[in-house]
Amino acid sequence: MLTCIIRYQIDPRKMPHFVQYAQNWGQAIPRNGADLIGYYAPHEGSATLAYGIYNIRSLADYEAYRARLAADPLGRRNYEFAQSENFILREDRTFLKLVSTPHGEPA
Repeated sequence: MLTCIIRYQIDPRKMPHFVQYAQNWGQAIPRNGADLIGYYAPHEGSATLAYGIYNIRSLADYEAYRARLAADPLGRRNYEFAQSENFILREDRTFLKLVSTPHGEPA
């Protein structure tokens, strides 16, 4: 299992746009095969950093998921929304693998 963490640099004046974008992904991501943990918007501290976090089984599954997401009507509209409103200034993806015992589970 891999965890994808998307780090967004956003325009803080367009926070409502990012919130709508995150809510749309909240519907489209699970429907297309990834386990969405959540989208996180700034609250305290930096007003420009936001995150999207989800789990996916493998990089091969990720590639298939991305193709399904791009073909999904809401996914396609959300990509276009981000492009047209220009509220995402930068987007970076990191794939992590859990190497410790999860919290609350016996070692």
